[in-house]
Amino acid sequence: MNDTITYLNCPVCQATPVKQVLTAKDYTVSGEQFEIWECDRCHLRFTQNIPIADSIGRYYSSSNYISHSNTSKGLVNRLYHLVRKITLRQKKNLLQSATGSSTGALLDIGAGTGAFASYMQSQGWSVSALEPDETARRIARETNGISLLPSDQLFQLAPDSFDAITLWHVLEHVHTLHEYIDRLKALLKQNGKLFIAVPNYTSYDAQHYNNFWAAYDVPRHLYHFSPTSMEKLLTGHGLDLVAIKPMWYDSFYVSLLSEKYKTGNGSLLKGGWTGLLSNIKTIFRKDRCSSLIYIVSR
Repeated sequence: MNDTITYLNCPVCQATPVKQVLTAKDYTVSGEQFEIWECDRCHLRFTQNIPIADSIGRYYSSSNYISHSNTSKGLVNRLYHLVRKITLRQKKNLLQSATGSSTGALLDIGAGTGAFASYMQSQGWSVSALEPDETARRIARETNGISLLPSDQLFQLAPDSFDAITLWHVLEHVHTLHEYIDRLKALLKQNGKLFIAVPNYTSYDAQHYNNFWAAYDVPRHLYHFSPTSMEKLLTGHGLDLVAIKPMWYDSFYVSLLSEKYKTGNGSLLKGGWTGLLSNIKTIFRKDRCSSLIYIVSR
C-alpha cells in the first residue's frame, strides 16, 4: 500500500500543468526534503508526495511544535507567547466586527492547546473547539481549562449552528480539502462568517527566504496558498470572500524562524529586520502580507 500522495493535477482547481518550483526541508521533526509544486492556473503551491492522513502523525511529534506542545523554549517561542496575548484580543475584535455581534456560537477548528477557544469563552461566546492531537487536548484541559473535542466530531455537528467558524493556520494541514470546505459551509448559520488564516507565499519574507521560509513547514503544510488560489477555492464552493486582513505579527515570527533555518543559529536583528521590511512593503498591498485572514460568508 502506498502511504504517500502524488498529485498529477492541482488540488484546488484540478488544472494541469503543475510543476516543481523548489525543495524544502522539514526542520522540525524528520530533516527530510520535500518537493513543492505550483499550479500554472490558480497559483496554488502544494507539497508533493505527502504522507497520507493515517501516517502523517509522526511529523507532528516534536516538543518544538508549538501549537501542540505550548512550549516556551527558545527566544522565538517566548516572543510567540508574548505576542499571543495581543493577537487574542485582535481576533476577538475582528470576529465581533465581522459578525456584528459581541457574542454568539463559535466553532474553533484546530484549536491547539485551546488558548483562543478559552479566551473567547471567557468573553461570553458559546465555544465548541476541535483538535486532532491528544497531547494538545490534554494541555488545553490542564493549562487553559477547556475541553476540546477530537477533530472527527466535525461531521457530527448540526448544520446551521455557528455564527463564526475559525481556522487559525489549519486549512493548510487538511488532507480532504474540498470535503472540509463543504462541511464548513454547511455548519455556518445563514449570516455566519468563516475566518481562515493561512501563510501567504507571495509575501516578501517568503521570496527573501525562498526554500528556507519557515511557513512552508513541510510536510505538515500540504498547501501553500496565494490570494488567487484561496479565492478560487472559496468561490468554487459557492462561498463569498468578504475581506482579506493582514496578520502583521506573523512576518516577524516566520522571519525569525526562517533566519534560524538559513544560518543555523539565527539572528534576532536580521530576522526582525526582514519581518519589518516585509510589512513595510505591504502597506499598500496588504494581500502580500506574510499571513492573511480570509473572511468568508455563505
